[in-house]
Amino acid sequence: MKIISGGVCAAKGFTASGVHCGIRKNRTKKDLALIFSQVPATAAAVYTTNLVKGAPLIVTKKHLSNGVAQAVICNSGNANTCNANGIEIAEKMSLAIANELKINKDDIVVASTGVIGQPLNLSAIESGIPTLVEKLSANGSLDAAEGIMTTDVAVKEVAIEFTVGGKTCRIGGIAKGSGMIHPNMATMLVFITTDVKISAEMLSKALKSDIQNTFNMISIDGDTSTNDMVTVLANGMAENEEINSENEDFAIFMKALNTVNVTLCRAIAGDGEGATKLLECSVSGAKELEIAKKVAKSVICSSLTKAAMFGADANWGRVLCAIGYSGADVDVQKIDVAFKSAKGVIDVCKNGSGVDFSEEKAKEILLEKEIIIAVNLNDGECSSSAWGCDLTYDYVKINGDYRT
Repeated sequence: MKIISGGVCAAKGFTASGVHCGIRKNRTKKDLALIFSQVPATAAAVYTTNLVKGAPLIVTKKHLSNGVAQAVICNSGNANTCNANGIEIAEKMSLAIANELKINKDDIVVASTGVIGQPLNLSAIESGIPTLVEKLSANGSLDAAEGIMTTDVAVKEVAIEFTVGGKTCRIGGIAKGSGMIHPNMATMLVFITTDVKISAEMLSKALKSDIQNTFNMISIDGDTSTNDMVTVLANGMAENEEINSENEDFAIFMKALNTVNVTLCRAIAGDGEGATKLLECSVSGAKELEIAKKVAKSVICSSLTKAAMFGADANWGRVLCAIGYSGADVDVQKIDVAFKSAKGVIDVCKNGSGVDFSEEKAKEILLEKEIIIAVNLNDGECSSSAWGCDLTYDYVKINGDYRT
């Protein structure tokens, strides 16, 4: 299993593109993206838990009811949420791209991201679709990744090559996500493609299982978005024997999917709005997995801890505080905490109490771009990780005038 280039175009039979169609005022910013499979693919998706859902999610869920899709179209700059004609627009987006690609309109995943409650200019999308299709390319993953970005600073894409049943297989993904990100499957937009042959039932099982330990373990700001979903298309062009049960091939596929998802999780967390640092809370020594997950999430979601990491302040008491109100069944008198980065590791808490440590060394460690908050509960064998970012002045600046 190795990392390769190509993103969503790494798998056989997939092409992608991205263009500026006029939704966003800045003409240098792409605002429309397309991913296309040469053949119909099995498909699965998970959706935001927010009761306020963007119209594209409602339409996509209906389209994927048969477990089949062949293309993904996504616009940025406008979320198509809380619009009276939102469903109509999402359906017309599907119809327009289906007509251009000459495929079934119900085999389209449609997505939108951006400002909530603003009218969406369908004519701009329709006028951009011919160029979008014309530009489809096996090298188009980067353009598609740029087309789904909003406040993102960095492009997020990854691809993995692995072997199933003697056949070389590939899986790749692109993602957007920088703000309005919080665990419980409300995180961002992620589009994953693979040439593995797998049944829709097993694909859905794999995705729903893996997000519990990946995308549901991210938090940027505690806000659960209205438009977020993760979709996977598997077109079977690797020609492996179909995966239709939880066998060895399924385990290999799960590992590859997890590798893609963890990579995208880290990229999203590190690119949080205004962020300067990627934070990972690594929890070990829990007596149950759910306890480890609950503790990791609580620490990553703590605004005070996030602010301390921004200031490179080894204020470990904020970590203990977040664990204490997490609701997890832990013995606080057993907890150890350490901070880690490329500059080394420093213990700051043992058995729930502070220990002597060098503030200078701690500062050096916490000034790095990637920081691990290591928590050992010393109460079992289970472990879990969550990802987030520091809380900076720029987060308020970005969101203070996001709409205007």
